[in-house]
Amino acid sequence: MKIEQVRTGEFTMEYFRFGRGEKTLVILPGLSVRSVMGAGDAIAKAYRPLEDAYTIYVFDRRADLPDPYPIREMARDTAKAMKSLGMEKISLFGASQGGMIALVIAIEYPELVGKLVLGSTAAKIGETEFRKLGKWIRLAKEKDREGLYLAFGREIYPPSVFEKHRESLKRGAAKVTDEDLRRFIILAEGSEGFDAVAEVEKIACPVLIIGAYEDRVLDSDATMEIAEKLDVRPDFRLYMYTGFGHAAFDTAPDYKERILKFLGS
Repeated sequence: MKIEQVRTGEFTMEYFRFGRGEKTLVILPGLSVRSVMGAGDAIAKAYRPLEDAYTIYVFDRRADLPDPYPIREMARDTAKAMKSLGMEKISLFGASQGGMIALVIAIEYPELVGKLVLGSTAAKIGETEFRKLGKWIRLAKEKDREGLYLAFGREIYPPSVFEKHRESLKRGAAKVTDEDLRRFIILAEGSEGFDAVAEVEKIACPVLIIGAYEDRVLDSDATMEIAEKLDVRPDFRLYMYTGFGHAAFDTAPDYKERILKFLGS
């Protein structure tokens, strides 16, 4: 997968794209120890059901991370990158931390977003929600690569999926660099104190929220908190998975079809 760059006057951001559709879908991935830019082929394969209807862009975070780098700044930088590519009224899907970024973009830049899909995300990260991230941050600061990968996998996947991939997670941990850990710490710490709950109702476009009852990272209550702000609207949809964990966007076999159905409605 070819990695491209968008340059603004302030920063550079990497992205890749695939698909051949006339419409545009932007995917904002969640927090990860290593950049998803190295997983382009796997992501393109996973989103194959959408590639006929959409040209799909997957954005990384900016290359030169400031420290601190809160969620709202991540969102504003991503919006600048999207504008630099001439985007407007696109479909936007954000998962986990990417969902928080997508949420802010939809609130602050309504001209950019025609439809919004949020997966396993939250409009607020309080002390309880940040506790899990705090554990990951501590492991990253200790440079415990394997411990971080295993803790990360244990929380985002159902137990059966985690056990299936335990050894591959260990192999992946061996490839993590000090720079990967530095970026991970900054991005994870950027979630602390995030709160957009009072602004959710400002979203002007149709919204689909997909959550999981067994979400051990952000909890299903985080999904419901957003849903309660939007459930009176006829253009709002909610779907909750059972048995697929926080990373339902990776583990649920019909997830992409649900996105496609909503975007095409």
